[in-house]
Amino acid sequence: MSDRYKSMIQNPIGQFLVKNLGLPNPPELRRYQGGALVDGPVLIGGEGLLTGALPGLLKASGIDATSVRADGRRYQGLVLDASGIDSAAGTVAIQEFFTPVLRSLANNAKVVVIGLLPERTDSIGAAIAQRGLEGFVRSLAKEIGANGSTANLVYVTPESKDAIGSTLGFLLSPKSAFVDGQVVRLGTTDLVEADSPADPAKPLTGKVALVTGASRGLGAAMARTLHRDGATIIGLDVPPLAEDLEHLMAELGGSSIICDITEQDAPEKIASSLGDGVDFVVHNAGITRDKRLKNMKSENWAKVVDISVGAPERITAHLLDHKLIRPGGRVIGISSIAGIAGNNGQTNYGTAKAGVIGFVQALAPKTAEAGITVNAIAPGFIETDMVKTMPLGIREAGRRLSSLSQGGQPVDVAEAIAWYCHPGSSAISGNVVRVCGQGFLGA
Repeated sequence: MSDRYKSMIQNPIGQFLVKNLGLPNPPELRRYQGGALVDGPVLIGGEGLLTGALPGLLKASGIDATSVRADGRRYQGLVLDASGIDSAAGTVAIQEFFTPVLRSLANNAKVVVIGLLPERTDSIGAAIAQRGLEGFVRSLAKEIGANGSTANLVYVTPESKDAIGSTLGFLLSPKSAFVDGQVVRLGTTDLVEADSPADPAKPLTGKVALVTGASRGLGAAMARTLHRDGATIIGLDVPPLAEDLEHLMAELGGSSIICDITEQDAPEKIASSLGDGVDFVVHNAGITRDKRLKNMKSENWAKVVDISVGAPERITAHLLDHKLIRPGGRVIGISSIAGIAGNNGQTNYGTAKAGVIGFVQALAPKTAEAGITVNAIAPGFIETDMVKTMPLGIREAGRRLSSLSQGGQPVDVAEAIAWYCHPGSSAISGNVVRVCGQGFLGA
């Protein structure tokens, strides 16, 4: 769905009204269109676990970085290794790095701060400093969002620090255009060994992805993006959407599974269609049946919860039991901002999407031995057909109440899925990352 307000202000009269009336002024976001991940200079600094290693890690992703500031230069990215800060007083190093260069940020610039997981610190002072990075990053993101720039935090451990490359490549590139004010945690399980793809432009070559709810909307964007990165797609959707699904799979050279995932025999039916297995399972299927709780019907509660998290739990368990998710595989759930902040009239949906978070965090340590990561994406306001049913006031609030003052696109969610699936992302497990433009609702 298009954002008519954003279109209306992209002219001199619109900009005059925005400036003089103090109206929201959504920036133009640059999204990935192929080619180099980053097309401008990236400045790095700080001292910590990545000292000396950052240039090489970035170069492996095709990103040139420098630690030398230059007058007049516009930076497309800033990366600070703050993992060595071990006291409250030491946090002044953050200010000393950023203050001199923030006025030199290009439009759609990317800021990444690297910290040490607070639970892995060895002193109270270090824990204070490292946990403080979250407040810093979320505050900075709100300061720089007006020109489409974003800020995010990556926590690492001594064991996972060398597995940060794919995450830096994602967060510094236009692929993360709508990921803002987020915290990524590497090394929360024992999965730390990262692989380098043979072809960086097609990092998922040779992999097979199962995407549920794949016929349209977010699912179709996920299927197209994973296919762009080299994966073979198996799309799943319900019988009424079979024609749409089969058209998409014909476009992508994939195959279809026509199935209602809530059916009792769905896990067995899906398993029988996977041949010798899959590498990625993306549980995207979901519905809404919105009513305030006083008007809620039991069947609408049960259906929403079962499609979003009950059926994914059963299907995943069956595939794991039958070893149909290959070693090094990925299981990805789709949560929602509604599962974090809650929404009026969506008690069933909020319960379901919070349940996805519980599913991911409980399963991640159990699959670590098999080298399988489990993560979730929590979309915020995304421009899909679903938003057409929202009242105008709620729709506009959803768009404007964020650091980027607009809704995201389905491809923004899909790019985050592809990042989780990247062979270099094996140290990321048990994470829930919001794709919401730093929406002001929720954590």
